[in-house]
Amino acid sequence: MTLRLARTSAEAYLYMELHPCERCGESDFEPVSAVVSVQGDLASRYTGACPSCGNEREFMFRIPERPLLVDPENPQFGADRPSELLDPGEWLWVADTIASGVPANPDGLSAEQRRDARVDLRGAAAAVGEVLKFIPPDADAVPFEAFDSDRGREVYQTEPGRFRRARLEAVAQTYRELAERFAT
Repeated sequence: MTLRLARTSAEAYLYMELHPCERCGESDFEPVSAVVSVQGDLASRYTGACPSCGNEREFMFRIPERPLLVDPENPQFGADRPSELLDPGEWLWVADTIASGVPANPDGLSAEQRRDARVDLRGAAAAVGEVLKFIPPDADAVPFEAFDSDRGREVYQTEPGRFRRARLEAVAQTYRELAERFAT
């Protein structure tokens, strides 16, 4: 069994959130994690019961040789290589979902709410950055072959132009700039 690489724990948790319980569809899952050895590789093992139906769930991912230390104020999901867990359409869906939950204006927000919005927008920018990692150096867009999930293909087919390098770079930059509007 070849395990897929989870470049960070944030990426592993995001993957688990996007893969709900097979029995009842519940996406909430609070697993117990452990580091285990699988065929000579270190892996993270996440286990626990679905809070809705009790179905036992398990996820296992390879751990990178060099763990990426992530600043909680500046979310990152992985280093330079593309994700093995989420495809580019899923990453763009994640960015859209995160950004849509942020208030349009920082006025009237508490310091904590502003911080949360800033971190969320930085997370959305990081998710768009993950999409960019799927673009080959000599290309200007994500190739269709990179999409291997139903959700990812659906996002792509809805608007393929969103996966062009220039557009993705502009969106990521916009999210970063918006994040700074929420600085306290």
